[in-house]
Amino acid sequence: MTTAPAAAPLPAGPSPEEAGGSAAAPTPPKGRAVARRRPQAGGGLAVLPLIVFVAVVFGLPAFAIVTGAFKTAPGAPGGVHWTTANLTASVQGAYRTALWGSVKLSALTAALGVVLGLPLAHAVVTSRFRALREAVLAASGVLANFGGVPLAFAFVATLGNSGELTKALDLTQHGWSLYSFTGLTVVYLYFLVPLMVLTITPALEGLRVQWREAAQNSGATTRQYWLHVALPILAPSLLGGFVLLFGSAFAAYATAAAIVGSSVPLITLQIANALSGNVLAGQGNVALALSLDMVVIAGVVMALYIPLQRRSARWLR
Repeated sequence: MTTAPAAAPLPAGPSPEEAGGSAAAPTPPKGRAVARRRPQAGGGLAVLPLIVFVAVVFGLPAFAIVTGAFKTAPGAPGGVHWTTANLTASVQGAYRTALWGSVKLSALTAALGVVLGLPLAHAVVTSRFRALREAVLAASGVLANFGGVPLAFAFVATLGNSGELTKALDLTQHGWSLYSFTGLTVVYLYFLVPLMVLTITPALEGLRVQWREAAQNSGATTRQYWLHVALPILAPSLLGGFVLLFGSAFAAYATAAAIVGSSVPLITLQIANALSGNVLAGQGNVALALSLDMVVIAGVVMALYIPLQRRSARWLR
């Protein structure tokens, strides 16, 4: 009696359960793989107009500023040639005073905007009335973008030398003047405080209720909670808001031009005067050098703002 030969054993290998609990997914057909890649290529083509727009609107003016800042004026002796005299002139004399004036005004208004905007935003976030919260946020969105000549006219009619509040409260006798550094500071706060409210509100909403409850259970007072828990967490967002407000005030032009003119030295007003030749003719390239100084300062501001926002996002997710 013969026995049938035993079947050859199968090669050992990990079972589907040993390999991770599931069998390997079947390879998709080639047609599907091609279909998945087509939207990616279409997305790149859709972004192309935006890239062209940015290159034309921002790239060409930036190139003109950089090249013009290092060239002499067309009518200068010796013709057009490369030079650093424009940059040297942009940080001397009246131009340096204007640059320093813009930095002081921007730093002061940004600091005041942070101090005034934080409690206002906290009151909005903790309010039980949803309609009030939505109304304040909507108004902040409008006022943060309200500036220029209309804002200047509103303040002149209200707090100018013949303004309604100036006459009603007799502010002139108390040393008030809208057409001064202090008056311009008040005007800037009109749109910087709402901007701070919009900037810090998401960070305040990210503060967890559990953190406050844990602090209260540990015996901490409200003041201790803010000093040791809330403010350290909000510090990157507050610094980021300060940087954002500083950049917004630093670049403002129309409001200051309509209110103070040349009575308060500001870099934006000096650029306008140099381009129009109100003081000296042929200072267009110096104006480009002043613009380059502003671009450098704005670049430093944004370089500080981006990492601060990333750091705050780690806690306030």
